[in-house]
Amino acid sequence: MSSRRDAREQVMKTLYANEQTDGDPEQALHALVRVPLDEDPSTRDFAEHLFRETLKTMEEADEIIEKHADNWEIHRIAAIDRSLLRMATTELLKFEEVPPKVSVDEAIEIAKRYSTPRSGTFVNGVIDAILLDLHDQGRLNKTGRGLIGMDTIQERAGSS
Repeated sequence: MSSRRDAREQVMKTLYANEQTDGDPEQALHALVRVPLDEDPSTRDFAEHLFRETLKTMEEADEIIEKHADNWEIHRIAAIDRSLLRMATTELLKFEEVPPKVSVDEAIEIAKRYSTPRSGTFVNGVIDAILLDLHDQGRLNKTGRGLIGMDTIQERAGSS
């Protein structure tokens, strides 16, 4: 049985591979998501949806990331960190059922595992700023399980 963490890791790898090769997204999706997650259809479906939504949202996500990554242009951010920030921003914007805290924590933990020693801290700072800004703008549209932890975000936004 796979997990959503497995799905996110595979999506990060797929985004990275797709960007590095400038290849066919469907080919990368097949090799890095469908095959490894074939035994767990629900995890595979989540991963495919997250990958496709991240590709669709990439331009908007990049603008948001650059706004909050002080003194960093998007192309200068480490490729793995960039992929994780795009993925987490997409989850915050488009995945109503995913609690923001989950999107943030997963991006940080995957960065710690796959990127540089300082990536966890970097990703944490950027995605936390994005989360608070999206909340302040009323752009966090969460429903069901996605509402878990929203009270904490509202408290933090009120104290900043």
